Amino acid sequence: MTLVQAHISADPAALLARRNPVAKLVAAMLPALVLLVSVDPVTSTLLLAATLASVPAWGLRWRGLVRRLWPLGLAIVTISLGNAVFTDRKGGASLLDLGPLLITTESLATGGTAGLRVAAIALPGVLAVLTIDPVDLADALVQQLRVPPRFAYGSLAAFRLAPLTAAEWEVLGRARRARGLGGDRNPFAALPVLAGRLFALLVGAVRRGTQLAAAMDARGFNSAARRTSARRQAFTSADAALLAGSAALAAGAVALAVVTGTWNPVLS
Repeated sequence: MTLVQAHISADPAALLARRNPVAKLVAAMLPALVLLVSVDPVTSTLLLAATLASVPAWGLRWRGLVRRLWPLGLAIVTISLGNAVFTDRKGGASLLDLGPLLITTESLATGGTAGLRVAAIALPGVLAVLTIDPVDLADALVQQLRVPPRFAYGSLAAFRLAPLTAAEWEVLGRARRARGLGGDRNPFAALPVLAGRLFALLVGAVRRGTQLAAAMDARGFNSAARRTSARRQAFTSADAALLAGSAALAAGAVALAVVTGTWNPVLS
């Protein structure tokens, strides 16, 4: 279980959490592709409601999910307000009129539609990623999508090194403060210290990357020979059903939007 999963208490035995990683990513991508080509409230609302209803099936708890995803919620609110303020659709009743700042019922609906669209695009992918173990994902990419092992496991190793890089950044900061550096509150005076800290971090990252590349080559990742997998990632009928359900949901949302007359293609 990954560090993020531990923070949100994900249950790996949940119905959707135990599905194949590739199936989960593709199932999350299908609604997003539909939402990228249309801006309408019906499609976004239906897909977002279905995603929220599926949260327990992912093995996630609402409290932990809200605690971890509050930045996404803040971004959605910001996007909604920004679209409501700067849209050129200012019809309907006036809700707020402060000179150049004008918000009407139509502009507020436009902003709300934009926020719903962003939430419906982002949330399925977030749920899928939070329930995917990186090792399982690398194995599934190699076995189901035939991604080159060098790329798949190299990306996995880079992902594993990210927390180490963050920890080293903190160590570098404490080391410089122990030497009397970095205490100046003048931003211009602090720039050389920040530049030195960034350079030291870059040197350490390059050194670790070089060692990692050598270790992967020593284990045959640069070989053209066919590799076997120690961990099998099966693609079962339940995974196919997940993909079919995602496609049916996306198609149903589009059909409902067309029937209600709200379907609004971006390129129209």
